[in-house]
Amino acid sequence: MTNSVLCAVDISNGDLDVNVLKTAAALADQGGAQLDVVTVLPDFGESWVSGFFQQDFHEKALAEASDKLTEMCVSTLGAERNENIRHVVATGTAYQEILKTAEGAGSDLIVIGAHKPDLKDYLLGPNAARVVRHSTASVYVVR
Repeated sequence: MTNSVLCAVDISNGDLDVNVLKTAAALADQGGAQLDVVTVLPDFGESWVSGFFQQDFHEKALAEASDKLTEMCVSTLGAERNENIRHVVATGTAYQEILKTAEGAGSDLIVIGAHKPDLKDYLLGPNAARVVRHSTASVYVVR
């Protein structure tokens, strides 16, 4: 029995992850589980890169990401279903933050999308593959 489903989406992909969200919602509904949806923003940290951004850039990016994530959930699943979804906007490396969020939420299942790999993905490994490799929870990959 699944108590918690974590759906990882990339809000910068536009509508590419809509099917991932629909699949995660169906799996959560089927088992009566809590649905959590996470998106991850890159972390510029204290490196020299952060000096190129305004002081409040990160806060604005978090607010915008949160709005886009909520908008995606409402437009895909409806406002009523969205009320019961926990929205998470994390900052860092995508696969690490997805795993950390899943562990923190006690997720039994992670639903993540996979795209056709580019050459760079064969060298670095796509986030979906890393989540599958390192997760202690079951992972459902949506193509």
